Amino acid sequence: MIPYTWIEQASERIHPYIHKTPLTYDAGHQIYLKWENHQATGSFKARGALNKILALQDWKIMQGLVTASAGNHGQGVALAAKLRQASVTIFASNHALPNKVRAMQALGAKVHLVEGGYGEAEKAGIEYARESRATWVSPYNDGMIIAGQGTLAIEILQEHLDPSPLTWLVPAGGGGLVSGIGCVLQMQQPATNLVAVQSVASPFLYEIYHHNTQKGVDELPSLADGLAGPVEEGSVTIPIVKNVVTDFILVTEAEIRDAINYAWNTYHERIEGSGAASLAAVLSQKVSSRPALVVITGGNIEPDDFTKIIYESGSVRME
Repeated sequence: MIPYTWIEQASERIHPYIHKTPLTYDAGHQIYLKWENHQATGSFKARGALNKILALQDWKIMQGLVTASAGNHGQGVALAAKLRQASVTIFASNHALPNKVRAMQALGAKVHLVEGGYGEAEKAGIEYARESRATWVSPYNDGMIIAGQGTLAIEILQEHLDPSPLTWLVPAGGGGLVSGIGCVLQMQQPATNLVAVQSVASPFLYEIYHHNTQKGVDELPSLADGLAGPVEEGSVTIPIVKNVVTDFILVTEAEIRDAINYAWNTYHERIEGSGAASLAAVLSQKVSSRPALVVITGGNIEPDDFTKIIYESGSVRME
């Protein structure tokens, strides 16, 4: 578990640099929606990256920063690196979405594209950091990253004053966000049901949670690119997730598309596939407990993908 004091310290550390994102209530589905697509860099990932990098000693900064990312974590690292005037190198899959690659580069990062999926990019990044003696900034396998992500739960609890118990639904890839949220809930609301959600197309953490292994998992292309890829062996998130998560479910690509459509048609919110996973679990009735808290983790969807999804659904309001 991550000490609760770390998360409190993270809240103070990153407060000047992040946005307090909207929390709205959907009466039709009896869910609260936390819109982290309004966060700095368009994703919750800025929280963990800022906490980690702002706390680094100067000599660690001077060595340069290295990470691997599908795009959102990389943007958070690049943003924090600019604040610390640090160089940053990011390893990404050659299948990474072009808009996310461009966004990382626009923030000053040097991006290396690696053949294969996220797992290959992460391995290449770890090896590069080791050989160059640069500072490795894991997207999830790091207590300071997890503490930064946990600040989202503190913010929600400060906003949501209704004493009714909620079921929390959180998208999960490497498990950093759901671990940080779970650590807060165990301290503040230990009876809370915390449900992790991942895509059927890349169920690595799901398999670890339910079957204690990710060996033999087949990875398919997914709209939820930020949730894809294997989990680093021995990651600190694995025991935390097993301890704090009460259930772990999967959603399909069709269900993710429906959630993207719903967010646009109902709230005029543009969200990405990874960010839509928790909402997909509600709309598909895979989680029936109400009221529920749905974390929308990001909005950095590839414009062409978004346009295709909306037009195919017959929803053509694109203003």
